[in-house]
Amino acid sequence: MKLREKARCRKAMPMCGAGYVMPTFLLCAYGFFANLRPSEPFLTAFLLGPDKNLTERQVYNEIYPVWTYSYLALLFPVFLATDYLRYKPVIILQGLSLIVTWFMLLYAQGTLAIQFLEFFYGISTATDVAYYAYIYSVVDSSMFQKVTSYCRIATLTGLTAGSVMGQILLSVANWSLFSLNVISLISVSIAFSAAWFLPMPKKSLFFHQNSSREINVTGPSHKDSINNGDLRCGSESEDIEAQIPLNNENSPADNRVEENTVNLLMVLRILWNDFLNCYSSRTLLCWSVWWALSTCGYCQVVNYVQGLWQNLAPPSHSDSYNGIVEGASTLLGAVAVFAVGFIKKSWSTYGELVLAFFSLAITVCIYIMDTFLSIWVCYASYVVFRIIYMLLITIATFQIAASLNMERYALVFGVNTFAALVLQTLMTLIVVDSSGLGLDIPMQFMVYAGYFAVISVIFFVSGLYHLISDWLRKREAPESSGVG
Repeated sequence: MKLREKARCRKAMPMCGAGYVMPTFLLCAYGFFANLRPSEPFLTAFLLGPDKNLTERQVYNEIYPVWTYSYLALLFPVFLATDYLRYKPVIILQGLSLIVTWFMLLYAQGTLAIQFLEFFYGISTATDVAYYAYIYSVVDSSMFQKVTSYCRIATLTGLTAGSVMGQILLSVANWSLFSLNVISLISVSIAFSAAWFLPMPKKSLFFHQNSSREINVTGPSHKDSINNGDLRCGSESEDIEAQIPLNNENSPADNRVEENTVNLLMVLRILWNDFLNCYSSRTLLCWSVWWALSTCGYCQVVNYVQGLWQNLAPPSHSDSYNGIVEGASTLLGAVAVFAVGFIKKSWSTYGELVLAFFSLAITVCIYIMDTFLSIWVCYASYVVFRIIYMLLITIATFQIAASLNMERYALVFGVNTFAALVLQTLMTLIVVDSSGLGLDIPMQFMVYAGYFAVISVIFFVSGLYHLISDWLRKREAPESSGVG
């Protein structure tokens, strides 16, 4: 009997018992080496330096926007391809695109060539969804939390180690920026090699399923619509919302879809109906709106902050501390993310006001970065900025994921990321691109500070309105009961 159980366990997907160890180890190794890129904190300096000899306008207004456009264009088709191809081929594609990116960074010359480089980097970021989705297809659901933490630790460790390594090699060993890019190329090549040894999953969320899944292809029921319509962000009805069947694996269905009948049209219908059902929840919609708005601004700041540092940095690259700052902000942000997991607090009443307050704090950080002509003040403000964002995005993740199953988890976070990317593309097109306003770096950061100030005002007004509404409702409740 034990032998039969072991044989079943070996054949079954997801893997059970110790079967998760090898794929988790390989995925963590991939995540570590794919992010161990010591040259990345000094990318802008490398492009503006003698190796590439590009101008600031070429780098900021013509080259960097290509990454945003390619990321947006590739995100949705890659999302579908990732599920259809069952993750591993897309992870391999990501590793290959990273190799091409850093190979071109070493040897490509001219604006057009570097724009192609940005396109391949857009492929690597669009395919990042495969990395985090892969593990859920090869391990048992009881291991999800553990293996997810392992993978995130691996990527954060790779980012931190890469940044610190680059700083040490540059400042202490006096290596060239070209040499740092060689190390980055070797690191991503190791990651690419590790991806080939990952076991091929036998199932995925939508296209490939081991067992039949109950799917409501006619959309949310009338009852769900009524229940969801009564829920709004910041109200005390959060406990009621937890009962919405967003995480129900066996919701009422009109059709049972077998593995061999799932096609693209059916998957799109499933996604659309799940989308309508999920975003009819006001609480989920509220946190998702903040997620999309803030992530847009965060990505713009992170993408172009090296340009700000370049204006304030000392003449010698060995005297700049971009690597230490990136490593410290990543490490401290990870500590903040770890700590927030121990905060046992309901965000139903004051959640929006908290978002408004910290969005204002982000505004202040960006404004200080842009106006104080000191590289050290700029560094310190950037570290605080990243810590605040990573803290808030973690809280938002907890709030959104609380009532979602795995299929809808992937959908909601995919939609939120897509919305953030659409906003970022519009901002890039208007503010950054040479075909738009083509603003210089200091003016761009003034726009980003104003952007977060608007976010703060929106959530302050909304939070205050909901707080007053709840207070009036509670005040009227005893009067109504007294009359009765």
